[in-house]
Amino acid sequence: MPKRFFYLAACLLAGAATLFAFAPHRLFWLMPLLLAILAELVERHPRHAFALGYGWALAAYTANFNWIYNSLHDVAQLPALPAALATLLLPAYLALYPALAMLFAVRLSERPWLRWLVAFPALWTLGEWLRSWMFTGFPWGAIGYSQIAESPLAGLAAVSGIHGVTFAVALSAGALVALPRLAKGGRLALIALLISLWCGAQLLKSVSWTQNAGQPVSVALAQGNIPQSLKWSPEILQLTIERYYQMIGSQRADLMILPETAFPLFLEDLPPGLISMIQREAKAKQMDIAIGIPRRTDDGEGYLNAVVAFSQPDLPYYAKNHLVPFGEFIPLPQFIGWIYQYMNMPLSGFSRGGPAQAPLTLAGQKVAFNVCYEDSFGEELIGPAREATLLANVSNLAWFGKSSAMDQHLQLSQARSLETGRPMLRSTNTGMTALINPDGSIKSLAAPDTEQVLKVEVQGRRGLTPYMRSGNLPVIIGCAMLLLGVMLLEWWQCRRLAKTR
Repeated sequence: MPKRFFYLAACLLAGAATLFAFAPHRLFWLMPLLLAILAELVERHPRHAFALGYGWALAAYTANFNWIYNSLHDVAQLPALPAALATLLLPAYLALYPALAMLFAVRLSERPWLRWLVAFPALWTLGEWLRSWMFTGFPWGAIGYSQIAESPLAGLAAVSGIHGVTFAVALSAGALVALPRLAKGGRLALIALLISLWCGAQLLKSVSWTQNAGQPVSVALAQGNIPQSLKWSPEILQLTIERYYQMIGSQRADLMILPETAFPLFLEDLPPGLISMIQREAKAKQMDIAIGIPRRTDDGEGYLNAVVAFSQPDLPYYAKNHLVPFGEFIPLPQFIGWIYQYMNMPLSGFSRGGPAQAPLTLAGQKVAFNVCYEDSFGEELIGPAREATLLANVSNLAWFGKSSAMDQHLQLSQARSLETGRPMLRSTNTGMTALINPDGSIKSLAAPDTEQVLKVEVQGRRGLTPYMRSGNLPVIIGCAMLLLGVMLLEWWQCRRLAKTR
């Protein structure tokens, strides 16, 4: 019993410590070590593979997504106990994927090198790919993100996407478990493989996959710093509009972007004359202006989470397509809709904007917008990025208070820049407002929880990275082929042993 308690404690602590591998701590080297601890425990106790995998992942996701409690309790005002229980629901679901990966890894092969160098990284990668789209998907917290953008392995993102980085992390962790169990020749070969992987990925970081497009443009990124508890309050609506209008009036740039739902009312309900006032400012300064604001659908039956180009007469817009379940739309409302009467959560029934929306032409550039956590879905951004020279994210993470959510979200945007070879402009309500370079590095960053306008100069890019040409398909097919190879090898080995008896 003491031994079992020790192993369980080690498993839970290793999972919880993954918090430090991601932003804001960014200790990327920790992730392979912490994952190797789980793999080592499973190798020693294969009968408990599912439980160990589930415990490690539950601790990891609970530690990394603790900010869900902030949004449910502190902002949405759900009572503490229901908020705490609801906070555990997402980690409890997500932990199933690593648990099943560990279970199948030990079932597929008893040989350590085959189990940890082939089956384990393939299964883990497929698990994270599955959870990125199952039930609308939640790819946040994938282990590949821990390597963005400081790690040498970040160089793989432009070639294979974030799932390719995940595979490399899992392979590195598996190698640490397999290494002491191999003969001397096998150890040397495995060390050579790891060195080649990490050094080769580092060399890829120096490759520029895309080219300059047009002239550099000056951009003003607004950060209004409106607390979520006040954002939708009618009493401060006028103050919010005045704050952002003063920001517009104080800036001279080619393009200005205001964050998600900067104006907390429908476009159609704006005070009379405000749109024409903004358009006059834009014309006088020759400045394009894009503002995050909800707007009604053309048929008037629904509403959209949109970014509207106020500086143009016809008010073209991008509307968010990948909505947040339980936040922006209510799954199975006939069963769980009653919960929302206990929560302060306005506009929880958005309509989808549609998958084939063209970039907006602003300041002589083609700007592909994404709203809030849409930048979690790398493959969904490929289509818009092909036509665009710039990416732009507008967000409102005031829902999560002063937590690590803002830093983790910034890391997701860095991965999208790496995958597409495009700069990413980020305008947020409370943080992290930033300009991200095509190589994933942060060029400029506004201090979070402050009211300011971040002024940057950005160069548009064109061309396709290898990942933009093929998406996730090569990694997914590759993992599937590896698993098929493991099964065929084990089947052949069983037949050979049967013949010798």
